[in-house]
Amino acid sequence: MTEIPIKKKVLFICQQNSGRSQLAEALMSMLYGDRFEAYSAGVEPSRVNPFALQVLAQKGVDTSALRAKSIEEFKDVEFDYVVTVCDRAKENCPFFPGWHIIHHSFSSALSEGSEQAILDSFARVRDEIADWLTVQFGAQTN
Repeated sequence: MTEIPIKKKVLFICQQNSGRSQLAEALMSMLYGDRFEAYSAGVEPSRVNPFALQVLAQKGVDTSALRAKSIEEFKDVEFDYVVTVCDRAKENCPFFPGWHIIHHSFSSALSEGSEQAILDSFARVRDEIADWLTVQFGAQTN
């Protein structure tokens, strides 16, 4: 009988859960969804940035289920990894005892400028996150 592997749970946290953590959640699910369950949350959640959704759609990622979430939603969930993706989240994130905490401050995308410049900056951050996920989690198995 074949054993079904248990997926490791990963929570990506940023300040607002609008950009970087959303990108990380969606990319982790796309790249390594066979081995990891990805989630994202914010210390002060706002809304998912439409430019983040656009650059994910460029890569064929289904974004229909993405929404901004508070870390409070996950306070009783046990995660294998908690990843803070910006310095503000690291500074303001509550301590999660027993979880493997990783901090990597990804570049932030532009919030001002031409629509194309903002979109290009989100694509750059998306690719930076995808590259990091590959190095950090790509070789891991259950």
